[in-house]
Amino acid sequence: MKIKTGDQVIVISGANKGKQGKVMRVIKTADRIVVEKVNVRKRHVRRGPNQPGQIVEFEASIHVSNVSIIDPKTSKPTRIGYQKLENGKKIRIAKKSGQELK
Repeated sequence: MKIKTGDQVIVISGANKGKQGKVMRVIKTADRIVVEKVNVRKRHVRRGPNQPGQIVEFEASIHVSNVSIIDPKTSKPTRIGYQKLENGKKIRIAKKSGQELK
């Protein structure tokens, strides 16, 4: 998967289209990611012996095909490419600007 934890992404399709956020978690087995403040859901938590019942908000995962990484130079959606350096190290680059993604 080309998207990593900490990347800035924008949602390109679905109910949350246009929202931006940072990737908090990557679920490789399901090709899904959790993005900060995107796809927020509510869960009703039953009261327990030590805590009251409450409604908890959390970010649900979205499929990786519904997001695009944001180019750090132009702040627009871009695709991800790879480039091999002279020392043999492989880095991720933004296809539009050619800038390295960290």
